[in-house]
Amino acid sequence: MKYFTKHIVVKKEDLDDLDHVNNVRYIQWVQDIAKEHWQAEATREMIDKYIWMVRSNYIEYKGQAFLGETLTLKTFIKEASGAISLRIVEIYHQESQKIILRSTAEWCLMDKQSKRVTRLTKELTNLFT
Repeated sequence: MKYFTKHIVVKKEDLDDLDHVNNVRYIQWVQDIAKEHWQAEATREMIDKYIWMVRSNYIEYKGQAFLGETLTLKTFIKEASGAISLRIVEIYHQESQKIILRSTAEWCLMDKQSKRVTRLTKELTNLFT
C-alpha cells in the first residue's frame, strides 16, 4: 500500500460550540486528503479524464482534537476493482500518535465528460496499490 500523509494545525474556525473540532470539518479533511492524494499521484491526462465520487462513507470518531493541536492525516487505498476503490483515511494526534478518526469510503470512478461510471484501468490501480 502507498500512503499519502499531511499535517494540519487545528484553527479556531475548525471548532464547534464544544471547543473541539467539528464533525463536519473532519469530513472536509477526509475529502480534501483524498483529492490531494489523487492529484499527487495521477497524471495530468488522468486528472483531465476522470473524477471520483463518494458512494459510501463510514466514519468512526475515536477521540477529539482541540485548538492548536497538530494532526496527522494518512490515507491509502485498501483495495480497488471494477469502478470502486476502498479508501481509508486515519487522523492522529501528531504528538501522541493516538487515532482520533478512521474513515472507510467507497469511491466510484467516473468519466469526467460523460459522467458515467468507468472501470479502473491497470494503470490507475497501480497508482495506489
